[in-house]
Amino acid sequence: MLSNNPHIGHKVAGCLIFLSVFHINFSAGSTGKGSQSQDDMQHVIHHNQLDLREIVFVIQSQSNSFHVRQAERLRADLLQQAHTLKEKPPVVLLLHSLSDHEGDWSILPLLPNLSNSFGKNSSWIVFLEEETNVKTTKLVQVLSKFDKNKEWFLGKPLYDKESTIIHHYAFAENPSIFKYPDFVAAWALSTPLVVRLADKVRNEPLKSDFTIDLKHEVALYIWDNGNGPHLTGVPELCTEPEGSPQTQHCATSLSTAPPLCGEPVNKEDIFVAVKTCRKFHSERVPVIKKTWEKDAFFLEYYSDHADPAIPTINLGVPNTERGHCGKTFAILQRFLTSSVPNTKWLLVVDDDTLISLSRLQVLLSCYDPSEPVCLGERYGYGLSQGGYSYITGGGGMVFSREAVVQLLNSGCKCYSNDAPDDMVLGMCLNAIGLPVTHSALFHQARPEDYARDFLAHQVPISFHKHWNIDPIAVFNKWLKDDLRTKAAEGLDKSTKTEL
Repeated sequence: MLSNNPHIGHKVAGCLIFLSVFHINFSAGSTGKGSQSQDDMQHVIHHNQLDLREIVFVIQSQSNSFHVRQAERLRADLLQQAHTLKEKPPVVLLLHSLSDHEGDWSILPLLPNLSNSFGKNSSWIVFLEEETNVKTTKLVQVLSKFDKNKEWFLGKPLYDKESTIIHHYAFAENPSIFKYPDFVAAWALSTPLVVRLADKVRNEPLKSDFTIDLKHEVALYIWDNGNGPHLTGVPELCTEPEGSPQTQHCATSLSTAPPLCGEPVNKEDIFVAVKTCRKFHSERVPVIKKTWEKDAFFLEYYSDHADPAIPTINLGVPNTERGHCGKTFAILQRFLTSSVPNTKWLLVVDDDTLISLSRLQVLLSCYDPSEPVCLGERYGYGLSQGGYSYITGGGGMVFSREAVVQLLNSGCKCYSNDAPDDMVLGMCLNAIGLPVTHSALFHQARPEDYARDFLAHQVPISFHKHWNIDPIAVFNKWLKDDLRTKAAEGLDKSTKTEL
């Protein structure tokens, strides 16, 4: 899996480059509000003329400097395509720059602004990830198949084979019945749908609890218990690598050009902190030792009991059944002392986190450790009502030294030892204006908790939980280093199809 040579395949495997090796077609039909017959479709194709200027592109960008560069690269490509076609340029928006509202990344709070600005002079809002590659001519042809005066929710469908905790066990009796979009393939809303949803957002307060898997939650909101449209699958919205034979019919694909990120960071630049407790010394710690511990140059286990056989370090914080805020803040404080090596990066994981440190080294090459970087899988709490984003702890939380310095200098601290550490950190970061940077390569749950097609175009960095799985087998299948070789070769089809 990635090559033994540290310089081969790393950039393909990391830096948010997602690869896919097989294509699944979905029909363009839908049973939702926007459905139309084949005869209607043919009529629309001939009478639904669409201009590129009628499409508003929203790149789901982030404020970290690396992600800004990636988003600006995509915007420049879209504008260059319009110039080459001698078309007037479309509107291309970078989501992170639209307002100072923290919740904009959750999309729904943004809809009223999009409706006000573009509801009368555009036909489609198309959302893109930074690594989405777009053929604008083909996309215009695809969107022209759909009546722009009706409500449409378009994308590449994902579905759950089993009900999953990250989706609150929705549709438990038949989870595969509900489809939600793979954001990286692009997804689109017709303007009539945007306008109606924006009115709903204005008039009915959005729920103020957790944002966990945004793509699923957006689809649920649009579907509205059957009162709104289902996702309509569009075969031309693809997640195959750009330029592969499978993308000839595609309007979107995944960019395969690696970002200019430099060499993978050195092992010596990452300090790994593992949170554990006495009752898991014999159950969970051995899994780490059999899988990824050997890839860490600097690693310490922090527990409520000092066990020289592991060894573990007792930070003087009693174990709690949940939260672990006191322990995490003690780790942050220790990181800035002479008790541990002076490294550029701190990785904090749980004792049931499964992680590829070699892939993390690749990913971190894209980030500047002199900036306050806080990286992992992003969740949200109360985003529609002045809430905050946070890095969910189970998938691993990565901090640059500068981020830890600013965080602790702010005076922010736990309100109790058993407070949820990741959420308290999110509140602190929000209070001092430090952004949480999201990477979909970190996973708070197990592989089976995610849609198969979603994982198919990833080279993941982490998973979490040992519940009802063999964690060593999961590590060997999904995270073991020899995946680098497959990634460097474009991913062997037979191997990836099994995943």
